[in-house]
Amino acid sequence: MDRGVAVLLTAVVGGILALQAPINAGLGRATGQLPAALVSFMVGTLLLAVIVALSGEVAGLGSTFEVRWYYLIGGVLGAAYVTIALIAVRSIGAGGVAAATITGQLLAAVAIDRLGILGLDRTPISAARVTGVVLLLAGTYLVIR
Repeated sequence: MDRGVAVLLTAVVGGILALQAPINAGLGRATGQLPAALVSFMVGTLLLAVIVALSGEVAGLGSTFEVRWYYLIGGVLGAAYVTIALIAVRSIGAGGVAAATITGQLLAAVAIDRLGILGLDRTPISAARVTGVVLLLAGTYLVIR
């Protein structure tokens, strides 16, 4: 995929993701917080099952358990995010959830890149990267305070 298209699509999905916490919080008011997280994942799982079936890639599921164990915990990480976000949105708002999420993602991603884990190439920590992290931390502080 072209880098520009990748950035654009990721930004669009990121914008849509900002809706996730308040939508799930609304569902949580009706069902409870943990049931709302469960319903959210069930709906997403059903949609993905249909997409995989329609794409003709069902056979790829046969290789699921041929990977290292830690490649199977993505759903656990997603469930943790959805649950915490739908709980936190009441306290810090959608902007606060988005800012804190992005800050945590960037801090972890810089460390992951630096260490070259999960099959990624090692990327040194540069002054520009440190400046970006500091500016994001400042932005998060300003959004949440």
